[in-house]
Amino acid sequence: MAELAFFSGTMDSGKSTLALQMHHNHAARGRDGLLFTSHDRSGEARLSSRLGLSVPAQEVTPATDFWAEVVERRTRGRAVDYLICDEAQFYTAEQVDQLARVVDDLGADVFAFGIATDFRARLFPGSARLFAMADRVEVLQVQALCWCGARATHNARTVGGVMVVEGEQVVVGDVDTAHEGDEVGYEVLCRRHHVRRQTARTAQAAAPSPQTLGLLAESPEPEAV
Repeated sequence: MAELAFFSGTMDSGKSTLALQMHHNHAARGRDGLLFTSHDRSGEARLSSRLGLSVPAQEVTPATDFWAEVVERRTRGRAVDYLICDEAQFYTAEQVDQLARVVDDLGADVFAFGIATDFRARLFPGSARLFAMADRVEVLQVQALCWCGARATHNARTVGGVMVVEGEQVVVGDVDTAHEGDEVGYEVLCRRHHVRRQTARTAQAAAPSPQTLGLLAESPEPEAV
């Protein structure tokens, strides 16, 4: 039985790496697959992982019709056994329904990968629909870590390392640019520090300096009365 599977995790949890590995495994067994992505960090029509792997993929736009994409290729003789759909949080709810129809009526597997919530901790429409429609939902076991060492569960948008909570839902950036100048970037945080809007940079700025700690250590204790 074909299935619609959704693999979810925060940024920096290995979603694209898993997508590429899954594509490799299925292709190595002679299965024919299509790769789709949207707003990838490496540019348009590329599916890339943070480990440096990158392959061509079809860019998903609001006009993309997954049903038509598969039917058109099968009409020309391709098998199209499976679809790898990265950055699926950016797909529309209607496109997720098309993917479900590809599974149910055409018998092709669909493996979707994406983050659940945006920088405001609100569900992306594509992810919300995938949670509702997927035959299987898996949270990735590779845990991204907050700067404090706790498991990261939230994606924060930053400008120069300072968390922002207003703006368009989709702004391309990456965790690698979270602390560079005035660049828009992203940082993964635990819930506690996302609520407090405390990034690695702001936490470091608020921490007492080694000199201050040294002075505190040298200060005489008050005499007992």
